[in-house]
Amino acid sequence: MLYYLTQFLQEQAAGTALADWLSPLRVFRYITFRSAGAAVTALLLSLWLGPKVIHWLKELKFGQNYLDKAQEAGTTATPGFSKVGVPTMGGVLIVLVLDLTTLLWAQWNALIVLSLLSLLILAGLGFYDDYAKITQASNKGAKANVKLWVQTSLALFIGIYLWILPETSRLITEVMVPFLKNPLLTGAGGVGLVITVLAIVGSSNAVNLTDGLDGLAIGCTLIVSIVFLIMTYIAGNAIYAKYLSVPFVPGAGELTVLCAGILGSGLGFLWFNCFPAQVFMGDTGSLALGGVLGIMAVLIHQPLVLVIAGGVFVAEAVSVMIQTGYFKYTKRRFGEGRRVFLMAPIHHHFQKKGWYESQVVTRFYILGILCAVVALSTLKLR
Repeated sequence: MLYYLTQFLQEQAAGTALADWLSPLRVFRYITFRSAGAAVTALLLSLWLGPKVIHWLKELKFGQNYLDKAQEAGTTATPGFSKVGVPTMGGVLIVLVLDLTTLLWAQWNALIVLSLLSLLILAGLGFYDDYAKITQASNKGAKANVKLWVQTSLALFIGIYLWILPETSRLITEVMVPFLKNPLLTGAGGVGLVITVLAIVGSSNAVNLTDGLDGLAIGCTLIVSIVFLIMTYIAGNAIYAKYLSVPFVPGAGELTVLCAGILGSGLGFLWFNCFPAQVFMGDTGSLALGGVLGIMAVLIHQPLVLVIAGGVFVAEAVSVMIQTGYFKYTKRRFGEGRRVFLMAPIHHHFQKKGWYESQVVTRFYILGILCAVVALSTLKLR
């Protein structure tokens, strides 16, 4: 919005005495300036709205009225602290601020609109799941197949939409692999569509699984967002993209503003979500943020880089799949289910081993930073 407003003012003032006075507004043409503005705006909005949203959630009694998985399993890694009663659905704050900030600072194009619409859909799905957990006696929330159906439908829509448009079809038909200059496969629309669905659905659920400790999911999301802040800017710049041998995607630079918005809103949310948390993002935030990371990875033609950058998310998701699969296999084979980890997702495994919550979160941050460095190295090692 600010971009269009400033360009309109300059056009109206052209050839008049006001032209020189309004010439500084040209700075709004630069993605770097607007990204910085988006980050600062999102941070300040989050810090301002945070207490109000938390109070609102408390008034609505949208609090966690059940023990979390670690406490339910009897871990004593965080003695004397209960999360019962802490407001959930805090993702409303992140999504609201992110949407407003991006609309304010970004130059709107199909990539931005697609990302923001998907963000709202996944946030709505997460809100429904959180509300079901609060209102149902079982605290199980929405059925897993319902969530998977919505996520998959959204991912298929995005994949097919990109595929049928001539200007974006190569995002699906060409399969890019990290560390390689040229596509591994060309004309492989079916393979690309499968990768697209896996990237979006997998990322959305992986961040959701990671959201089990104070500050863990949002902190790791911020680390991955920094990677995509850099990669979206490069993908949208023809000169840098050519120099680094990465796919150039017209309009992808505006996704840098979205990434900056995630950083600002995420840092603001972390202010209230760090241990001991005053609010949880819930599925409202985790499904939406994970999904939008997957969507951005697809839109800049680097879905497999997300696997590297989001290594912590991958580890969390894989630990659940291994635990569940092995438990079912051993129960069928031996009549009694056995476990690989003390508890899954894997962050609870380390809690059961005696790590304090803050230790797990900090060490996972360190691992996340290492994954981010490796992901960024793919830009040069080609």
